[in-house]
Amino acid sequence: MIRVGIGFDAHRFAPGRPCVLGGVEIPHPLGLLGHSDADVLTHAIMDALLGAAALGDIGQHFPDSDERWRNASSIALLRRVAQRLAENGWRAANVDASVQAEAPRLAPHNAAMRRNIADALALDSSAVSVKATTMEGMGAVGRNEGMTAMAVATILKT
Repeated sequence: MIRVGIGFDAHRFAPGRPCVLGGVEIPHPLGLLGHSDADVLTHAIMDALLGAAALGDIGQHFPDSDERWRNASSIALLRRVAQRLAENGWRAANVDASVQAEAPRLAPHNAAMRRNIADALALDSSAVSVKATTMEGMGAVGRNEGMTAMAVATILKT
């Protein structure tokens, strides 16, 4: 059996925080605001995987009211999601994700992000796609107030 899920996440920029995407700390004067490391890319992927398996969303599994998840690595949380999938008879097959941001430039970090995501999901990096686009100056993301990410994930019954 094959299932497909979609995920979306958004985080504001904030001073004094690292900018982490796909488990890679990306040089940028602003980081993303959130309870965990606020890795918008990995959060969207987790929601896509959980949605495909009908297991809820990351807010249910890692609520911001739980101090265990404060400043947590989202890649570590993605590993937990992969484990929950396995416990329910599923495994990730592929991920396709897109980050929307005016800055920073993500292309130089693409391979490392893909590798981190693939490792967390026990996939070959060829099964993980990460893309980036700007919003051409439109909306909150276009005004450089933060970034968003969308992801689609395919899972297979084990």
